[in-house]
Amino acid sequence: MNSNKTKKPCVYIAASKGRGVVYIGVTSNLSERIWKHKHGVTEGIVKKYNVNQLVHYEWFETMEEAASRELQLRHWEWAWKNELVTSSNPYWKDLSHELW
Repeated sequence: MNSNKTKKPCVYIAASKGRGVVYIGVTSNLSERIWKHKHGVTEGIVKKYNVNQLVHYEWFETMEEAASRELQLRHWEWAWKNELVTSSNPYWKDLSHELW
């Protein structure tokens, strides 16, 4: 893991295969968080629906900025979330390889 790159405030969107379920989260260690998604450590919707594909992430300078963006994205309509992901990741590919 490249901890220098991924230990920074971040908002991320994870998805199940086929874009069925999306999860929006905030973390200060994206590599660790995505590892937890992929290994079924995170309970709730993430584990239940196998939400383990990192499809979008944004870095921030502070956790306050990241948390504010997370709240904003959580209230977005599905079409807006879809457009956000598709604009940088048209095929919704798993981007977790960029972290390690």
